[in-house]
Amino acid sequence: MLIFKTVNIITVLLLIILLLGYVLNWNPLWLIFPIITIWLILTALGSGLIGWNYHFKSVNSNPNIKKHQVAITFDDGPNPEFTPQVLALLKSFHAKATFFCIGKNIDQHPDLFKTIIEDGHTVGNHTYSHSNTFGFFGFTKVLTELQETNQSIKKHGGLHCKLYRPAFGVTNPNIKKAIKALGLTSIGWNQRSFDTTNLSDVTILKRITKDLKKGDIILLHDSSAKTLRVLEQLLLFLQQQNLESVTIDSLCQLEAYA
Repeated sequence: MLIFKTVNIITVLLLIILLLGYVLNWNPLWLIFPIITIWLILTALGSGLIGWNYHFKSVNSNPNIKKHQVAITFDDGPNPEFTPQVLALLKSFHAKATFFCIGKNIDQHPDLFKTIIEDGHTVGNHTYSHSNTFGFFGFTKVLTELQETNQSIKKHGGLHCKLYRPAFGVTNPNIKKAIKALGLTSIGWNQRSFDTTNLSDVTILKRITKDLKKGDIILLHDSSAKTLRVLEQLLLFLQQQNLESVTIDSLCQLEAYA
């Protein structure tokens, strides 16, 4: 059973017990408020932390893999300034990666999107707008965003996409319903770089490599010069550790396309 359902069932049972206790003068009414507060905190954290698999299950790593492989993933592209440099770096190290692309960016840079595919990398759905309020969209709007991105992937890449990376790692029941309707597999991560923050190159690289092991999924963004510097050092590190960077579908034995 998903954590979300378990938490909801326990919360409802506790509230029923406390309300019954209040009616029977066993406990004061205010005891229900800490329960509601805890539920709100757990739901907020579970919605924002993809590794919890709170609302639905995401593929966050492959701990059972036998080969010495990891998956580097990039969100938010294609970016006309930085994605070509990322592709060049990956090619120089004979590495493969997965690019979760924003639909509107695909439409704006279709040739670059095609190059990602031609270079042997996997592409996935990362919503159409990547709106800051995506987590508050209703089901219909979420579904439309994912459909539009899949249409862009089909139009410019000739592929029927089956992989989805939640924007900001946010999950909720509406997103769950939408990805189920479209037959998408949610892809998370277990090595978050925070390369879009003010952290230094050195700190970001240490975050990724400190406990890196085969089967891990690394989250990066092909949208900054800092990520390029980190990527180069990461690829050198993988080379030294005899770890191969492969696509997410290869690492986790998934179908990337229908």
